Amino acid sequence: MPVLTNARHEAFAQAIVKGAPASVAYKASGYGASGNSAEAAASRLLSDVKVAKRIAELQSKAARKATVTIETIAAELEEARVLAIAEKQTSAAVSASMGKAKLFGLIVDKHKHSGSIGTYDLTKLSDDELGSLEAILGPLADTAGDPSGAEEA
Repeated sequence: MPVLTNARHEAFAQAIVKGAPASVAYKASGYGASGNSAEAAASRLLSDVKVAKRIAELQSKAARKATVTIETIAAELEEARVLAIAEKQTSAAVSASMGKAKLFGLIVDKHKHSGSIGTYDLTKLSDDELGSLEAILGPLADTAGDPSGAEEA
């Protein structure tokens, strides 16, 4: 559907697609109503067949533009890779190939964590601190059992 011949209807449809509330879009498109009358008039305009079709068309166009899929990204990366090869930019070509491989899950970045786990001298804790620690860790220890296989006597 082409642009609406009524400029105010077109402005209203454009404002709706941009996310404006109907009454705000109604006023912004040049109509003078205010308050409840603006809401009622905007509601009537939304139900106009030509306006509703134009809004649907504009929303569809916006959705198509916003759709980014793995396939579209892969196509862009392939286009960049082909251009890089044509320009004899091997580093850029490799980078595009690696981007595609990551996109398809063929390469996963691994991160190695470093640092010490740490050991703690529990003999220096007070009875209250030991009690708090036991309250926190006790349920974990009860469900895990004794890893040594030996039972307490």
